[in-house]
Amino acid sequence: MPEAPPDEAPALHVEEIDVTYGRALSALRSVSLTVPHGGVVALLGANGAGKTTLLRAVSGTLRLHRGAVTAGRIRYGGTVLDGRDPVAAVRAGVVQVPEGRRVFAGLTVDENLRTGGLGLSRRAPAQVREARERVLTLFPRLAERHRQAAGLLSGGEQQMLAIGRALMASPRLLLLDEPSLGLAPLMVERIAEVVREINAQGTAVLLVEQNAGMALSLADHAHVLEVGEVRLSGPAAELARTDAVRRLYLGETADGQGAA
Repeated sequence: MPEAPPDEAPALHVEEIDVTYGRALSALRSVSLTVPHGGVVALLGANGAGKTTLLRAVSGTLRLHRGAVTAGRIRYGGTVLDGRDPVAAVRAGVVQVPEGRRVFAGLTVDENLRTGGLGLSRRAPAQVREARERVLTLFPRLAERHRQAAGLLSGGEQQMLAIGRALMASPRLLLLDEPSLGLAPLMVERIAEVVREINAQGTAVLLVEQNAGMALSLADHAHVLEVGEVRLSGPAAELARTDAVRRLYLGETADGQGAA
């Protein structure tokens, strides 16, 4: 997809949103952030802090989990996303890769990739082929296994496939939820390289990641969520030097040594 001119470049604006599950469970309160065109923004926080909820709110999948944006606004470029469904988000250029490598185990790699473009009307066959070639260039291992059932892939290969399936929709903003979770260190490094390459090709990224060192090395800007609220925000390199982030998320003690 051609890159938008700088003065028309879409950016994600999350403006003072509240999110509630059911009738009473408050998950996010007055959360704001921006992901600029071509940027990488990281979300850090403990389990239950609201990171995945924020991604769901942006991608339109929140209602599938009985959640709702009850205040505030989510805009991507000129499109209002809060209250919309996932198809509307994908058509606007926003695609989520959920936590847990949710591939279709009984389908082949090729069949999984084809599902990534469903719901997008008026796509020329040449666009679909271009998207597929991009994915297989990023992930040569998927090209080698394109006829293999997804359920027979390793965990790292399934994560590659989940990201590749999202890229089939040619997103301008990719929402990544814990892409390194449960992967071996070498595969974590490979996933980080892929995120850098995807971003270098012009796709913005909103990254939720428990591996704070990896997230901060990839991001331009970062936010720390605690119990549904943004507690810290700033350039990723600056946050990585703060005592709180070093102690709580990078495993360092006050003197800079690794925590026991």
